[in-house]
This record gives sequence, C-alpha cells and structure tokens, in this order.
Amino acid sequence: MVLEYTKENLGHDSLPGKSVESSVSDYISLLKPRVMTLAVFTSICGLLLAPGYLHPFLCVTAILCISVGAGASGAINMWYDRDIDCIMKRTKGRAIPTGKIDPNTVLGFGVFLACASVIILGLTINYFAAILLACSIAFYIFIYTIWLKRKTHHNIVIGGAAGAFPPIIGWACVTESLSLFPIILFLIIFIWTPPHFWALALYKDTEYSKVDVPMLPVVHGKKNTKFQILCYSLLLFLTSSLPYILGLSDQIYLVASLILNLSFIFFAIRLTLSNDHNNDIRASHLFKFSILYLYLVFTSFVVDKFF
Repeated sequence: MVLEYTKENLGHDSLPGKSVESSVSDYISLLKPRVMTLAVFTSICGLLLAPGYLHPFLCVTAILCISVGAGASGAINMWYDRDIDCIMKRTKGRAIPTGKIDPNTVLGFGVFLACASVIILGLTINYFAAILLACSIAFYIFIYTIWLKRKTHHNIVIGGAAGAFPPIIGWACVTESLSLFPIILFLIIFIWTPPHFWALALYKDTEYSKVDVPMLPVVHGKKNTKFQILCYSLLLFLTSSLPYILGLSDQIYLVASLILNLSFIFFAIRLTLSNDHNNDIRASHLFKFSILYLYLVFTSFVVDKFF
C-alpha cells in the first residue's frame, strides 16, 4: 500500500508528494503493543484467579479478543489524536503523522477490530464478558479520548477506568458474573493509573503544554502533581491491602504487596522531595517502577492462589 502525504489526511503541515509504504509492523503499531501487553497480562490474571474452569482453547480466544479490543481502542485513539501526535516528540513517529497509513484507514481498522473482538467474545465465551469489553472500548474512546483528555486535568483519574477493565473481563469469561475480588483488581489498576501517568507527565510536561492537553503538571504545576502522586500512592497501598484484609488472599500476596507498596511510596516520597535538578530523573524512576509494580502485584495474586 502506498499513500500520499497531504495536509488533509495528516491533519498538519506535511510534505506533498512524498510517498511512504506501509507495512504489517505499522498496522501492529496502531494497536499500541506495549499498552496492550499490560491489558493481556492483567486479563490472563483475571482468568487464572476466577473460580471455575474454561477450556484452554476458549482461554486463548478470550485473551485474543480482549487484546484485540484494547488494540482497537488504541488505533481509534491515534486516529482522533492525529492532530496533536504530529507535534509531540513522543508520538510524531507514529504511522499517521509519518504518512504511512491514511487516517480513514486507521479509523476503519480500529472500528472493525473493536466490533469483531466484541462479537467473537460474545459468541464464543459469554455475552456478559462481551458487554464488559464493549464498555471498556467505548469508555476509552468516548469518555477519555474524545471528552476528557483535552478538557480537564482529571482526564487520567477518570479515564483510567478503561485500562482497569481487562482483569474483570477475564474473570467474567470464566464466571459470567462479578464479585468483590475482581472489583478490587479493577480498583488497584484504577488508583495506580494517576501516579503512573503523572510521573510520565512530569518529565514530558512541555510536550503536553505544546498541544494544550491539560495534564496536571501543566495546569497546577509540578509541586501539586508530586503531592497528588504521593496521596495516590498511599491510597494504592490501602486498596491493595484489601484482598488480604478481606480474606481473599494469603501470606504470599501480603508479603509481596507490602514490599511493592513500600517501594512505591519510597519512590513517591523521593519525587516529592526532588528539586528542579533531579525532578525528571526521579519522575522517570517512579514511572518505570510503577510498570514493574503492577506486573508483580498481579503475579503475586496468581502465585498466592496456586502455591
């Protein structure tokens, strides 16, 4: 496939007449693989933690559908944000800003994958899980991307719910219902999301300010953002302690959770006490640790159940 660079299809100034050939890897990049990996992992944990049995083939089908649904959300997000992606250094290398894939093709690709993932999940697994997947996709596109992202600094706080759906969808694939445990899994990711993204925004704040996206550091400054990160870190500690307090997990999870949460708080305190000289470095450290934190917390749930 060969596309022409034009101002109309890129949504910004471009180089007319330059042809760029798209590849399979360009289409894969539309799915935001790194973000999708987290959704895949937490959905697998939801499947493993749920009581009951699901045939391995159906497990693979469920994980594939959840993954594709998450990727479809990312593709549609790139289509909508193409005007600001071409300005931000972090995103200007994406397929649309570079002219590798036409925006209308991206939109069609995303919508097709979203519909296909929901329909296949409903027909092969159960309709309740499919409804949850549809809600997740719709929330990310309409609530976060279109409504909140460019209008309020609460965009990440509320929009984080979209990324918290995978474990409860995985759980619903097995049980066709929800209970307190998957809701707590949802809350852990929901409360984890603001400090995770605000840490990134602290050393990428000039990028967001260039495109008028009202991230917390842009609107209320770095000092306030660092304080909010510390508050959410403490709230995350309390929320992730609930499974043990309520008898939903045992000692393995308790020990892992304590170590991980105390480490998270340590990084948050270091960031809060940072100055202009080391602020970006400490924000980067917290951001990277937050990713490891979520993987290890969910891993500890699974290990706690089976060992």
